[in-house]
Amino acid sequence: MTTEQNKVLVRRVNKEFIEGGNMNTFNEIFADDFVNHTAPPDSPKNRDGVIYFFNHLLKPAFPDLSVEIHDMVAEGDKVTTRKSFHATHTGEFFGVKPTSKKVVMEVIDIIELRNGKYVGHWGILDLHSLMAQLTS
Repeated sequence: MTTEQNKVLVRRVNKEFIEGGNMNTFNEIFADDFVNHTAPPDSPKNRDGVIYFFNHLLKPAFPDLSVEIHDMVAEGDKVTTRKSFHATHTGEFFGVKPTSKKVVMEVIDIIELRNGKYVGHWGILDLHSLMAQLTS
């Protein structure tokens, strides 16, 4: 796959799965041997961990989550994005009851792809800033 084709896949995952919750996109693009290298301690580092994070933690608390990609850079088999998640806090999140506050989550991801599939992920989600937005 070319770097441009890899970028198309990353855009699809951000819009169709992360923003839209489309499990068909997830199943199509995430390899069976996918590894999240920056999964929280005691969390699954595989596909199950990704599903749990988005479908059981993030989306229930922020059901209107939208993704804004600011920058995307691809080289070789890796694609890096700098993006923001925009959402309204309408469900409990890490013990914080719904606040109805609009929040912005800053994210930087590196995705490793092989044959049109996600095989690796390294990411930074600024949870400190998010929790400050919810509790201030």
